[in-house]
Amino acid sequence: MIDPRLIAAVETLIAAHARPGHVPLIAIAGSQGSGKTTLARAVAARTGAAHLSLDDVYLTRVERAVLARTVHPLFGTRGPPGTHDLGLLDRVIAALAAAGPDARTALPAFDKLADDRLPPEVWPVFAGRPTAILLDGWCLGARPQGEAALAAPINALERDRDADGRWRRAANDQLAGPYRARFDRFDALLFLRAPAFAVVLDWRCEQEAGLRGLAPADLPAAERARLAGFIGYFERITRSMIAGGVDADVVVSLDRERRPLAIATG
Repeated sequence: MIDPRLIAAVETLIAAHARPGHVPLIAIAGSQGSGKTTLARAVAARTGAAHLSLDDVYLTRVERAVLARTVHPLFGTRGPPGTHDLGLLDRVIAALAAAGPDARTALPAFDKLADDRLPPEVWPVFAGRPTAILLDGWCLGARPQGEAALAAPINALERDRDADGRWRRAANDQLAGPYRARFDRFDALLFLRAPAFAVVLDWRCEQEAGLRGLAPADLPAAERARLAGFIGYFERITRSMIAGGVDADVVVSLDRERRPLAIATG
């Protein structure tokens, strides 16, 4: 069950930015498994908003393979800045913002188990003009890091596969440039702050178990180990955001059970 205070916080942001002819664009950020998608869906259902997830505009597997060959092998794995189709995101947001009462807007969808975008003919469709656009994503609003912070690897992934820092610097450049340009268009951003990075693996395992129709305790040990490696791709930026490296209008501090301990406005 979603805490009603979280729903109220998002609805307050929508109301604060609603005006004639304008569809508010509200971002919801948080680490993997923090509940941002669940929250966005609940608010969308209550308010008539359209919901998009940054996870649904990942580059296709083929497109990421090209990045892996031409930029850095680690860009073959979805997740970090640089692995999203920001042009597609722009087009969908623009279509929703301009939609009339009879419009039908296709919303991208990504199959995480297949690790590829679904074909457009099976994308869900939003009917009509939305009251708001809710975009959820793990790195939304994240600030780029300075050179000193990027110098040393922070985990085994960076140590073993990005010893020269080329991948993390390329992702940071994306965050500072193309991603920041999109963040600046948000009317407001709410950040679900995890209590510590250590809980993210548990949350991500719960999320994966749900995708597979399993109880969290039934997720195979090998899958948990795989996910422990996978979240290394997200660790640097997630840790920075938890430490305050995010531009947010509202920060919700969560406990391990995703319950809000405090809701602070920026």
